[in-house]
Amino acid sequence: MLNQILEDLKNEVKFGYLKKKHPFRYPSLASIEDNVPVQRTVVLRDSTQDFELIMYTDERSDKIHQFEINPNASLLFYNHKKLLQIKVEGKMKLIRSGKDYEDYWSRVQGKSQKDFITTNPPGTPIDNPDHVEYKDDEHHFCLLKLVPERMEYLQLKRPNHIRAVFDKTNNWEGQFLNP
Repeated sequence: MLNQILEDLKNEVKFGYLKKKHPFRYPSLASIEDNVPVQRTVVLRDSTQDFELIMYTDERSDKIHQFEINPNASLLFYNHKKLLQIKVEGKMKLIRSGKDYEDYWSRVQGKSQKDFITTNPPGTPIDNPDHVEYKDDEHHFCLLKLVPERMEYLQLKRPNHIRAVFDKTNNWEGQFLNP
């Protein structure tokens, strides 16, 4: 049963980037800054063969500095229709060049590229949302890869909730937990 739960966990996360309206498309990403958790919603873009989870960001965003200092990260997914929560914890890799970088940058099309060509970094104060300045000749794209080390599954249901944890150090062998 635990092997099936692990497969279900991976499939549900994959639906987040394969199905545009799936609730797992927009997980919460947590980092650490000055020993304080910092969370934000991100867009899940893809996963690798090894189940590394892919997101994009502006390389000047606060999270980049946070992950440079402390690569520990957590993604939290919740499907309110299925009452299913999945947490993926691991180390964040920052990819700023190379084949993967070029491949994913080429997938960012048209208006979406504007997110990575602003003159000022994310979080810079501006007078008006219509006054964002852009540079067409330079982009600040960064690929984020969360390398899982621990995954937790929580299915709320009756008569019994199901909670399980899977750990890389234990070759992803699962263990049920008290919900």
